[in-house]
Amino acid sequence: MATEVKIPAMGESISSGILAAWHVKDGDYVEKDQTLYELETDKVTSEGNAEVSGIISLKVAADDEVDIGQVVATIDESATPPSGKDNKPAKDALEDKSKADTTAKTNTKVDTSEEKTEYPLSPAAHKAADESDVDPSTIKGSGKDGRVTKYDILSAATQEKSTTQTETVLAASTKRETRKKMSPLRRKIAERLVQATQECALLTTFNEVDMSSVMELRKQHQEKFVEKHGIKLGFMSFFTRAVTHALQAVPAVNARIEGNEIVTQHYYDIGVAVGTDKGLMVPTIRNCDKKGFAEIEQDILDYAKAAREGKIQISDLEGGVFTISNGGIYGSMLSTPIINYPQSAILGLHNITEKAVVVKGEIVIRPMMYLALSYDHRLIDGKEAVTFLVRVKEAIEDPTRLLFGI
Repeated sequence: MATEVKIPAMGESISSGILAAWHVKDGDYVEKDQTLYELETDKVTSEGNAEVSGIISLKVAADDEVDIGQVVATIDESATPPSGKDNKPAKDALEDKSKADTTAKTNTKVDTSEEKTEYPLSPAAHKAADESDVDPSTIKGSGKDGRVTKYDILSAATQEKSTTQTETVLAASTKRETRKKMSPLRRKIAERLVQATQECALLTTFNEVDMSSVMELRKQHQEKFVEKHGIKLGFMSFFTRAVTHALQAVPAVNARIEGNEIVTQHYYDIGVAVGTDKGLMVPTIRNCDKKGFAEIEQDILDYAKAAREGKIQISDLEGGVFTISNGGIYGSMLSTPIINYPQSAILGLHNITEKAVVVKGEIVIRPMMYLALSYDHRLIDGKEAVTFLVRVKEAIEDPTRLLFGI
């Protein structure tokens, strides 16, 4: 009995993706719940696991575009697991055992330093050698008594192909250019950014904030905070709480345009931008008005880890009302971030640098950060945008405001 491996449904807006990589080879024996493949869509990267144990037959190649519901492999449940620890395909193990004494094309000795016994290739290995044009005599066998198996031949063929591809890329590099197909996620990011700039009246307003109070609080309470919660107290939890406070004070920023209607949101789900190797993702921290610093820090930590490991879910990225993007961790001094459409505003954080500022008539050195609020001017007026940014600044420079809601 063969079980089909299908691409699962991943949300109404996702109809296809790219099968970025297989984690198993054709003919491998796979265990139930074993990771089989990595799938890239225009929103997330996810993994597919085996529903049953058995020998797998791959139906599509890596980097192929696949549709939701498409069969990409089958698993033969009637196969028995391999009896060794070399993790070679069970099909080869069974064939090698049953055909050990048959006469077939033999593999030639490679190591001339000592005498070796020549063993016949199994029918499957013989066929693989013919199809892949690999010389079995150049391969060190992993089977019983050093026999060359189908798995050994396919591995050698894959290695040769990889080497050839690498040489091709290096050769292309000498021509001063290389070409790589955009991933679905990168294409979607590009579309959303263009949509935001074309459909919104984007404007950015700036301010700067003195980080002294927040840095002092972190220094004062960091040790006990880690001891109690098992995580570090970072800057993002302060800014998340400050943004929530500002959204409550300026409801116009916590709204969006849908057609000819203005939709005002009465909840505070804040998106936090996370950079990954595959592109920018914005997981959403839910109900920030009801969470403390530790809960927010834990959520950010968990989402960032899931995003970088490709395990984040679509539901984790949906429903945010506002986004915070921290370019400062990469050294950015100033920027004009683009809103995460259909949201109406985004706050950009930047690098903290020591600057000479005037405080009560005296020049002092303080750790300062530039803040940038980009917003949709169709919905948010300049007065509201500036007021919002000032509220954030006040909450960061005097964090006790967050305790009393003032």
